[in-house]
Amino acid sequence: MTHGIIPAALAGFGTGLSLIVAIGAQNAFVLRQGVRRQSVLAVVAICALSDAALIALGVAGVGAFVTAWPPALTLVGLVGGAFLIGYGALAARRVLRPDPGAALEAGATGGVTGSASARRAVLTCLAMTWLNPHVYLDTVLLLGSLAVGRGDLRWAFGAGAVLASLTWFGALGYGARLLSGPLGRPAAWRAVDGLVAATMVTMGSLLLARA
Repeated sequence: MTHGIIPAALAGFGTGLSLIVAIGAQNAFVLRQGVRRQSVLAVVAICALSDAALIALGVAGVGAFVTAWPPALTLVGLVGGAFLIGYGALAARRVLRPDPGAALEAGATGGVTGSASARRAVLTCLAMTWLNPHVYLDTVLLLGSLAVGRGDLRWAFGAGAVLASLTWFGALGYGARLLSGPLGRPAAWRAVDGLVAATMVTMGSLLLARA
């Protein structure tokens, strides 16, 4: 079994990365926080640790219990869909009424405003992560079922998927700061908010339709 640990972990890494990289509400939010350099560590940690917990549940076989109670995913879909549409509407409002000082806020920390911004970022990230049924489908159900299929090597597969999540969100959150220069103009922020708005509203609408 020992000789198969690395191939199983690599398979988990590749599978996890293929599911996480796809554009979605969570990735768009991490990108925005990374570009603005606001609460990046907290946001990356929440995303990575949440994925790790959900992947562990899937590897442990909890997916069978989730599929046995469909109303749970329906409820999450309704709440999550409404939340994403609401957040998308706020982003769309920033596109129509841009804040001239948005570029100056990048990297702002400290003080009451910084603390409030950090709390808001953490709560928003938690909501986007745990109120999105796709997170459960990808981690608990899909990755979990693939891991269980590997028998004694399922935890190696799961560890690879967890590493993929940490790698991706770390690269996205901290790599996004490289775009802070090109995005130093209000017009560029309108483009970012436009992408966020379109992503959030689309994802939210799909969740409500499926729920």
